[in-house]
Amino acid sequence: MKQRLYIDTSVFGGLFDEEFSEFTRPLFERIQKGEFILLFSVVTQDELTLAPENVRKLVENIKIENTEFIETTEEAVDLATKYIF
Repeated sequence: MKQRLYIDTSVFGGLFDEEFSEFTRPLFERIQKGEFILLFSVVTQDELTLAPENVRKLVENIKIENTEFIETTEEAVDLATKYIF
């Protein structure tokens, strides 16, 4: 079974940032090779719609078979609320 990863939206932009590309490039290469399943949520999708074009294109080029969409559940919202407050 492939490892599933949920990464913060800022990691996508890190590929194009000189300071972080050394670390993010190998990660995205492995995602493209199908070594991981990249998890997306509504939050990730919403944030990525506001991202620069090069970041949006990166996301668009990830093979659909290497991704999984996670639904937001009431339980997840309750847990997040407890962490915030």
